[in-house]
Amino acid sequence: MHTLPNTALLSLVFGLTTGLAVWLFYLAAHRSGRTLLVLLAWLGLQGAVGLSGFYTISNALPPRLALLLGPPLLLIAVLFATAAGRRWFDGLRLEMLTLLHMVRFPVELVLFGLYLHQAVPKLMTFEGRNWDILAGLTAPVIYYFAFRQQQLGRRGLLLWNILGLASLLNIVVNALLSAPTPLQRFAFEQPNVAILHFPFVWLPGCVVPLVLLAHLAAIRQLLKSDNI
Repeated sequence: MHTLPNTALLSLVFGLTTGLAVWLFYLAAHRSGRTLLVLLAWLGLQGAVGLSGFYTISNALPPRLALLLGPPLLLIAVLFATAAGRRWFDGLRLEMLTLLHMVRFPVELVLFGLYLHQAVPKLMTFEGRNWDILAGLTAPVIYYFAFRQQQLGRRGLLLWNILGLASLLNIVVNALLSAPTPLQRFAFEQPNVAILHFPFVWLPGCVVPLVLLAHLAAIRQLLKSDNI
């Protein structure tokens, strides 16, 4: 079982960041009560499981972390595979999907703090292999020039989303392969133990899927339309 140092301030900041991600996606979904209810129920469920210590048993096969990422990824796949799901994606507000990515900035600051507390490896920070902070820093700028000033066209917004998606996939792979599970491939000297604990279980369980969904929905919309 892997323990976590005292990270009360980081936990608070991350909890607020998760709430912001949920709120921005709620706005992107046109203030859908059903969407908000599903997200809050999922957060509550995974929060309770995280507090129970379930994910700290990390030598199980299949890895218990699959129960964090698996259901959201399956839901995204099902939505893309169905006509109703694709219509729902196409109806999301593109400007709010873009603004949602600003949560990646505080997430990266939290990850750096966790690294200082020896709860994640250096490779998961902006001093290592993680450049995701750039997506968080540029999201408000892209939002402003694309939707407020209308000086950034469809191609520019599409390119930014593709680069942001690549950055996200990079850190997800590094995070999973540095977690202390039978699938671990590196960072053995300091594994990624933070995501085994509450509230950081919400990173792979909620924040990452929302960021992924925002990129995929935006790319789909931009490929279908000449307008932003």
